Amino acid sequence: MIYCNLKITLINPDDEKQFQEESWYRMKVLLVEDDHNIVETISLALQMRWPEAKLVYTHLGESGVDLVQGEFPDVVILDLGLPDISGFEVLKRIRLFSSVPIIILTVKSEEADIVKGLEWGADDYMIKPFRQLELLARLRTLTRRQDHTGTTLPLICEPLRFDPSTRELYSGDKEISLTSTEGHILYHLMRNAGHVVTHSSLAEAVWGELYDGAVNSLRVHIRRLREKLEADPGHPKLIRTKAGVGYFMPRPSQRS
Repeated sequence: MIYCNLKITLINPDDEKQFQEESWYRMKVLLVEDDHNIVETISLALQMRWPEAKLVYTHLGESGVDLVQGEFPDVVILDLGLPDISGFEVLKRIRLFSSVPIIILTVKSEEADIVKGLEWGADDYMIKPFRQLELLARLRTLTRRQDHTGTTLPLICEPLRFDPSTRELYSGDKEISLTSTEGHILYHLMRNAGHVVTHSSLAEAVWGELYDGAVNSLRVHIRRLREKLEADPGHPKLIRTKAGVGYFMPRPSQRS
């Protein structure tokens, strides 16, 4: 386990406004990665973009699980090919007790691996080699959206009641656990109940952009939500698909 306190004094006056706008970005990032070059790359990228960020990293999956419990990171970057246990196992264990946003960063590019990672609770999936700015953008979206829902009032679309500030979801009297991304998707569907939310607008709201593969990622997350919410996920009533366009949550009066 290694801590990196990243502090740099900005000396370019043109950057002062941007720094003030993002000075609250003092997030703690947990990196579970055994490639030291990757660790250095991400450390430097964070240092240059968010000097106040704190990076905690380990090359072991077992330690990664323990650090989520002990360090309370704002976001986790997780490799799948670890020397002790599989990154999938790390993901599975973390999701037993935490809904911290998790980005998988791996060389595994097979569709089966991507689907498995998202179905097991990852919020995002990136393939190595990766672009540093894209990774930072994904991190920013995952962490910033947590704060943007902090003062949002609960949403009700019977039988669902969702509080975005705490990510607490109830279907009737039953509480349902959601990952960060599932909660964000549901928030936008409930907020626009009765209207179709297009793939592009939903992806931009969740990840900040309609990146390659975003539609497939949405499909996996929607399937997971249906499994949690629907009496019959194969014939959904709460989250409907508008083929080729997006998804919508019908109001109770619109359901058949």
